Amino acid sequence: MDEVRRRAHPRPGLRQKEPYRSPQRPVPIRLNTNESPYPPPPRFARELSRILQRWPLNRYPDWEATELRSALAERTGWPVEGVVVANGSNEIIHQLVLAYGGPGRRAAVFEPTYPLYTRLAWVGYTEVAHVRVEPPFEITAEHVEQALRAKPHVVFVCSPNNPTGNAQGADVVDRLADANALVVVDEAYIEFGGKSAQEVAAREPNVAILRTFSKAFSMAGARLGYGLVAPEVHTDIRQVRLPYHVGTLTQAAGLAALATADEGMEILDQIRRQRDRLFEGLSETPGVEAFPSDANFVLFLPPRPAEHVWQALVERGVLVRNLSMVVPGCLRVSAGTPDETSAFLGALADVLEQPGRADPAGTSEGESW
Repeated sequence: MDEVRRRAHPRPGLRQKEPYRSPQRPVPIRLNTNESPYPPPPRFARELSRILQRWPLNRYPDWEATELRSALAERTGWPVEGVVVANGSNEIIHQLVLAYGGPGRRAAVFEPTYPLYTRLAWVGYTEVAHVRVEPPFEITAEHVEQALRAKPHVVFVCSPNNPTGNAQGADVVDRLADANALVVVDEAYIEFGGKSAQEVAAREPNVAILRTFSKAFSMAGARLGYGLVAPEVHTDIRQVRLPYHVGTLTQAAGLAALATADEGMEILDQIRRQRDRLFEGLSETPGVEAFPSDANFVLFLPPRPAEHVWQALVERGVLVRNLSMVVPGCLRVSAGTPDETSAFLGALADVLEQPGRADPAGTSEGESW
């Protein structure tokens, strides 16, 4: 008798999706993931060690992250009952989709923007209404009306926007807040430029602010994000979050970063200078269109196919992000150290000076969204 083999069957369409990923390459200069090019300040390690001496790792972490949330409340001026922390701000996005999305419910996003909003909406069985915003990528009253006509339950606004780099005006959030929807303002890059929507969130309980330690605090490896939300939104998040989702080491790293924040923020000026240098250098490169940025990266449109330029840069030891699937024909470069900026601009000039070549089949970054 033939052996009967039983198989597990995932949800329809799951295996047809590509995983969300940011491919890396073993190159000397990585400018593709918007990380800080500098580590936390020297005093950070001492503060981290001091905190960990009083927090036993054989015990589960503080479920409510009380000390970290209190420190964030003091820094931001936000009521502690509305401060949420998570394993990166991406986890808060996921939690909000679980709490406010779901079957029969809808999210609205302004494209082009961070692709994970749509991805996590799909994970949470939430329909997505896409509102296309053309260059210069400013959300207008007409875009807002288009989004609200879709009758969304949650709306995502990224400001400064990834990948375009521009910040949106606070009036955009004000208009969106008039709807019966949760308005999620992702401010992952707010320390680099733009005006925060925190004042709007303080008077409109359906506006939630998301931020991260990954960029300005030089802590991408710690995976720590936080949100400033109304107390009732925090209560809703508690219903869907996993237990002990922010570990002791991560909470301690957050406290150490806040304790050394003044030294850490001095790094921002250096990063802004390199961002501006990137924009100026790209703008002066013949055939290249660079988009102004309030973040720590610059989006640009090269005069040749993005896949060709991306691969040629990799061959010269420089990795940038191929975003042609999000913004047609475009690449994005993160602000690095002065030497990294010089290396990128030099490599790009060399690439564009070379004769064009045939399509390098199979060599593009192959990112999936």
